Amino acid sequence: MLDEIIENYPEEKFLTADGFDEAIVGVDTSSMRLIYSVEKCIEILMKDMIEEDAIEYFEYNVAGSYMGEKTPIWCYDDF
Repeated sequence: MLDEIIENYPEEKFLTADGFDEAIVGVDTSSMRLIYSVEKCIEILMKDMIEEDAIEYFEYNVAGSYMGEKTPIWCYDDF
Protein backbone atom coordinates (compact mmCIF):
# COMPACT_ATOMS: atom_id res chain seq x y z
CA MET A 1 0.00 0.00 0.00
CA LEU A 2 2.81 2.43 0.85
CA ASP A 3 4.44 1.98 -2.57
CA GLU A 4 1.12 2.65 -4.27
CA ILE A 5 0.55 5.82 -2.23
CA ILE A 6 4.05 7.11 -2.97
CA GLU A 7 3.52 6.36 -6.66
CA ASN A 8 0.22 8.26 -6.69
CA TYR A 9 1.64 11.27 -4.81
CA PRO A 10 5.27 11.55 -5.96
CA GLU A 11 5.61 15.18 -4.81
CA GLU A 12 4.59 14.42 -1.21
CA LYS A 13 6.77 13.46 1.74
CA PHE A 14 5.02 11.06 4.09
CA LEU A 15 5.93 10.40 7.70
CA THR A 16 5.93 6.65 8.31
CA ALA A 17 5.82 4.66 11.53
CA ASP A 18 8.83 2.34 11.54
CA GLY A 19 7.90 -1.32 11.30
CA PHE A 20 4.24 -0.76 10.52
CA ASP A 21 4.17 -0.48 6.71
CA GLU A 22 1.87 -3.52 6.51
CA ALA A 23 -0.69 -1.67 8.67
CA ILE A 24 -1.15 1.25 6.25
CA VAL A 25 -4.72 1.36 4.98
CA GLY A 26 -4.75 4.65 3.11
CA VAL A 27 -3.95 8.35 2.99
CA ASP A 28 -5.92 11.40 4.10
CA THR A 29 -5.76 13.56 1.00
CA SER A 30 -6.70 16.77 2.82
CA SER A 31 -3.71 16.60 5.19
CA MET A 32 -1.57 14.17 3.17
CA ARG A 33 -1.04 11.97 6.22
CA LEU A 34 -0.86 8.19 6.17
CA ILE A 35 -3.65 6.23 7.83
CA TYR A 36 -2.76 3.12 9.82
CA SER A 37 -5.03 0.37 11.13
CA VAL A 38 -4.58 0.11 14.90
CA GLU A 39 -5.69 -3.53 14.80
CA LYS A 40 -3.00 -4.37 12.24
CA CYS A 41 -0.37 -2.46 14.24
CA ILE A 42 -1.23 -4.51 17.32
CA GLU A 43 -1.04 -7.73 15.29
CA ILE A 44 2.45 -6.74 14.12
CA LEU A 45 3.53 -6.06 17.71
CA MET A 46 2.07 -9.40 18.84
CA LYS A 47 4.73 -11.21 16.83
CA ASP A 48 7.11 -10.31 19.67
CA MET A 49 4.84 -9.83 22.71
CA ILE A 50 1.53 -10.82 24.21
CA GLU A 51 -1.62 -8.88 23.32
CA GLU A 52 -1.82 -6.85 26.55
CA ASP A 53 1.78 -5.70 26.20
CA ALA A 54 1.28 -4.96 22.50
CA ILE A 55 -1.74 -2.74 23.22
CA GLU A 56 0.06 -0.91 26.01
CA TYR A 57 3.19 -0.43 23.90
CA PHE A 58 1.18 0.83 20.94
CA GLU A 59 -0.91 3.28 22.96
CA TYR A 60 2.04 4.76 24.82
CA ASN A 61 4.93 4.59 22.35
CA VAL A 62 3.27 4.76 18.95
CA ALA A 63 -0.16 6.40 19.03
CA GLY A 64 0.90 8.66 21.89
CA SER A 65 3.77 10.17 19.91
CA TYR A 66 3.32 13.48 18.14
CA MET A 67 5.82 14.06 15.34
CA GLY A 68 4.51 17.27 13.83
CA GLU A 69 1.81 18.06 11.32
CA LYS A 70 2.51 14.91 9.29
CA THR A 71 1.98 12.57 12.28
CA PRO A 72 0.10 9.52 10.95
CA ILE A 73 -3.59 8.99 11.60
CA TRP A 74 -4.45 5.95 13.71
CA CYS A 75 -7.71 4.30 12.63
CA TYR A 76 -9.40 2.27 15.33
CA ASP A 77 -11.14 -0.49 13.41
CA ASP A 78 -14.77 -1.37 14.13
CA PHE A 79 -15.02 -4.34 16.44
